[in-house]
Amino acid sequence: MILVLKKGLDQRRIDDVRERLQQLGLASESAQGFDHMLVIVAGDASTMPAHLFTQIEGVQKVINVSARCPLVLSTTGDNFALAGQATGLVSELPLIIAGPCSVESEEQILETAQAVKQAGAHALRGGAFKPRTNPYDFRGLGDQALVFLANAGRLTGLPVVSEVMSAEQLGRAHDYIDVFQVGARNMYNYELLKELGQTRKPILLKRAMSATIDEFLQAAEYILLEGNLQVILCERGIRTFETRTRNTLDLNAVALLKTLTKLPVIVDPSHGTGRSNLVRPLANAAIACGADGLMIETHCRPATSISDADQAVTPDQLGEIISQVKAIARLLQPQASSSAPPAVQPEQKVLIRQH
Repeated sequence: MILVLKKGLDQRRIDDVRERLQQLGLASESAQGFDHMLVIVAGDASTMPAHLFTQIEGVQKVINVSARCPLVLSTTGDNFALAGQATGLVSELPLIIAGPCSVESEEQILETAQAVKQAGAHALRGGAFKPRTNPYDFRGLGDQALVFLANAGRLTGLPVVSEVMSAEQLGRAHDYIDVFQVGARNMYNYELLKELGQTRKPILLKRAMSATIDEFLQAAEYILLEGNLQVILCERGIRTFETRTRNTLDLNAVALLKTLTKLPVIVDPSHGTGRSNLVRPLANAAIACGADGLMIETHCRPATSISDADQAVTPDQLGEIISQVKAIARLLQPQASSSAPPAVQPEQKVLIRQH
């Protein structure tokens, strides 16, 4: 059980709440949430009347923890908007994040940023630090890429999404990146998740290739528990026995996640298939089964891409994909078409609702 305390309580009042729990035979720990102090109750309180907790002075809300991810299951997902687009809704414009696997040069990322914006993307992705299975593969330009990304985002007005793999990289990237990505290899990096939870920027959390849904949600819980409620879940394919595609895109997970949490859920059909000719049909299917958006690898000249060339689409192909998924979203949510999303000004990068 988690007790959400009222705002503005001093330490003495918080201690009073915990003392009352101790009188009930329950141990507890306090944790600072995004805008509320939380008291986490240890032990089984399921047999105790609910009023014993709701009537404790200073308690605003009681979250019963029958599952292992209470914050994931109770967070509303409306705590932020990315580039003016409410990511918790499938509206006329599903969230589209696009860009190359890796930042290769300043000219390349700026050209791509301009092209994906023209195609209709809402945010720019690009790798500065690249985790590689083979240590001899290109592992990114590092700090130089951060500067290139920030400049491309500033010139195009697009928020920038990029991966960090350690707390040390997080510190170096903080002033350059608008949305921090946790890659599939780092979903289990709990120390990194806790560090990201202490930031106030959105976190795009990718599912590990062998992770169960519960493990995926528990990884998100690490971020939420530290106080950052701005988590986007990303399904990017799982490893199965199939060898014809890079991964197997688990669209079951998308439909299931939408029944379990109100956090935004997006899909990466590029990594999910590893084949550019499959990105469009899987992108369409992702929106049709309820995804709130897409992350699509896009390169102006995929054949020359340093990494992931086989799965990158061109900006023209991206534009066609966006046109189709918008039509699918309108079909599924006709009421959304009556109101267009707010216009995005160049200075509006990541809009975070202040509490």
